[in-house]
Amino acid sequence: MARIYPFQAVRPQPEHAANVASPPYDVLSSDEARTAALHNPYSFLHVTKSEIDLPSTHPLYDAAVYEKARTNFAELIEKGILFQEAHPCYYLYELVMDGRSQTGLVCCSSVDDYEQDIIRKHEFTRPEKEQDRISHITITGAQTGNVFLAYRNIASMDELVQTWKSTHAPVYDFVASDGIAHRIWVVDEATSVNRITSLFAAEAPCTYIADGHHRAASAAKVRKALGNAATPASGMFLTTLFPESELNILPYNRVIKDLNGNTKGEFISALQEDFTLAHSEKAVVPLQLHEFGLYMEGEWYHLTALEGTYTEDPIGVLDVTILSRNVLGKLLDIHDQRTDKRIDFVGGIRGTAELERRVDSGEMALAFSFYPVSIGQLFDIADGGEVMPPKSTWFEPKLRDGLLTHVIR
Repeated sequence: MARIYPFQAVRPQPEHAANVASPPYDVLSSDEARTAALHNPYSFLHVTKSEIDLPSTHPLYDAAVYEKARTNFAELIEKGILFQEAHPCYYLYELVMDGRSQTGLVCCSSVDDYEQDIIRKHEFTRPEKEQDRISHITITGAQTGNVFLAYRNIASMDELVQTWKSTHAPVYDFVASDGIAHRIWVVDEATSVNRITSLFAAEAPCTYIADGHHRAASAAKVRKALGNAATPASGMFLTTLFPESELNILPYNRVIKDLNGNTKGEFISALQEDFTLAHSEKAVVPLQLHEFGLYMEGEWYHLTALEGTYTEDPIGVLDVTILSRNVLGKLLDIHDQRTDKRIDFVGGIRGTAELERRVDSGEMALAFSFYPVSIGQLFDIADGGEVMPPKSTWFEPKLRDGLLTHVIR
């Protein structure tokens, strides 16, 4: 069963919460982070993207970058912008985007559970991205990035969350610059804390990584590397758990640099071996499984996978698998999406306009839009020990970094 723990978060004083809170480190480039934090010395980007405080020519993964993160984190604490909770607590984190709300439980999850597959995965990780977070955690002594976990709804937990929110005031309540509202409640009463721990121990056989595979893997490897110096805190890692009914998955679209030597006509003709294809006067946002949008040379096309061109197993039926096998590999010679430099990924939150921009700029030759993977598909694949193609899911809204941090020493 899933083991979760309250923890003593390092968090901002309420009056500084909106300024400290920052987008996750991996959704902004260094230049974007530098711009976002330019006039905000309290932005947590100075900790999670600390290269912004060094010359732009400085190597991104140099030891000085992580040392700067450690220094910046310590200064925020020394100045009283951040403080550490006096006692272990749970936290409720509500996000509201476009009128839709979702509430997760912020806690620490067990590294042992991660290693024993009680926390289930659905993606492979990349060693260089792991090493970046390993270095960051080791040198700062803190897990600054949240791992987004999902679990099957527990009725008693749903009731407890709603009751706590209706009877207590949030410690943070602000709307970020992107229009997303963030509210956090501190669950600090011993009875409720123990009740939450017991509910997961009794009723949650497992949890699922929705977003944050690299952060989770890095936390486990840091604990292992510490060896005899490992602390109890390093045997846990920062997570936010959302019940499946509250999750919203968006597609993870693709853009491709070239047609692998094909002309447009040859490519369109080859596509029709596995798809029906029709010209569209407007951007294609697929409305059901096995539909795709294709944008190239200023035109949109609507594609539908033909029956018999894909399998019905949990992996084979995914649209990202269909595109990988029948287009990327078969026609474009892209076989490893994790390493091939001819492909890039665009989160669904950016919409079709971003796909058009990337192609119209000449940077990319074509783009594909998807119908999103369902949470049920994610659970089925993780339960079966299978792995999705890279960049299969985009979760929105994103948790903000800096509001709740877990220190391991």
